[in-house]
Parts: sequence; structure tokens; C-alpha cells
Amino acid sequence: MTDWLTPEEWRAMALSLRVSFWATLCSLPLGLLVAHALARWNFPGKQILNGIVHLPLILPPVVTGYLLLLTFGRRGWVGQYLDQWFGIVFAFRWTGAALAAAVMAFPLMVRAIRLAIEAVDPKLEQASATLGASRPWVFATVTLPLILPGIIAGAILAFAKAMGEFGATITFVSNIPGQTQTLPSAIYAFLQVPGGEPQAARLVMVAIAIAMTALLLSEWVSRIVARRISGR
Repeated sequence: MTDWLTPEEWRAMALSLRVSFWATLCSLPLGLLVAHALARWNFPGKQILNGIVHLPLILPPVVTGYLLLLTFGRRGWVGQYLDQWFGIVFAFRWTGAALAAAVMAFPLMVRAIRLAIEAVDPKLEQASATLGASRPWVFATVTLPLILPGIIAGAILAFAKAMGEFGATITFVSNIPGQTQTLPSAIYAFLQVPGGEPQAARLVMVAIAIAMTALLLSEWVSRIVARRISGR
């Protein structure tokens, strides 16, 4: 593939894989917690939390990127303190691209995990609790193994979504070759210059191949885990 793609195209693809990996890995613990809260807990503001989680699916991606810029930019109400106190900068960095991708992919991850949790019979969890098991232990030994296929499916879908994220990313971190230029941003850049269609077409094929691989892998891994859990 390195011979088929130019160095610039290869850098864009490698950066997309890096961004998607870290976006998925870092958001997975929070996604699991939020999904469990929405599926099992009753608390004031539950519907508000559900709306906030799914908001990136409804808002234009550019709006999400602008909100990220206002929040995590160098002068943002959170970003300025991260920069001053910890030296952490998101705006116009690849880490910012990972943050934008995580935000946009988060609803898909949460939804997949939530559906898996809701499919678990609460009586199984209650039975373990009546035997003296604490809630964390019940979750770790009963709920978690049963929802593992949903977690894997949600993570892979989030990874695929992060690979295709464009609007929020380009708004938040711009389109800097070698630094923040992901696969979708590179396709957009090539389409803006005369003669860039062949390069854009190559990257489109790469994007389609990665997306299809992720979807097929999600189904395959989920089935294997489900069979092992059921003992078939």
C-alpha cells in the first residue's frame, strides 16, 4: 500500500488510524458508564443526559466543532486552564482531532452498549445481588460478560465513525498536512485543486475498504464472543 499511495496520502491515512484508535480507546470507559446509567439507573435529568449524548448526531458537525473550539481552544473556558496548568493543547493538534472524533462517535458507541445492557435480564443481576454480591461485583461478573459483544460492536462502530469524521475536525483543528490532516480532510483538500481527483479517488477507496473491514470485523468478533459466552 505504501507504493500505491504517495507519502502525503500515507501520512493522512496513518494519522486517521492514530486519531481513531485513541478516540475510541479514551472514550470507551465513559461510554460504558453513560450507557449503563441510561439503561439501568433512574435519576433527575436522565432524559437531558440522553439528549446531550445524542446531540452530535443531530447538530451540524461544524457546530460541534465550533463548540469544541469555544470550549477547548487556547482561549476556551476549559482549554485555557488545560494549557496554563497542564500544558495540554487540543486546538490545531492531532489530539484535538481525536477529541472531535470521539465526540462525534460517542453516540454510536453509547447506543450499541446501551442496547446490549437492556437485553440482559435484570433478574440475573438481582439474583447475584441477593446472594450478597456488591453492585460493582455484579456488573463485573454478570453484566459485563453478557454485554461484551455489544461493547466490541460499539467500539468498532465508533472507530469507523471516527475514521470518517470531517466537519467537526476541520473546524476545530483545521487541515494541516502531517499534523491534523486526516483521511477525509485529505480527500477534501485534493478535490479543491486541479488534477487532484485521482489522489482523492485513491483515498476514497481506502476509506471504503477500512469502513467495510470495520463493519465486518464488528459482526465477526461479536458472534465469536457471543458463542463463547453462550457455550456453543
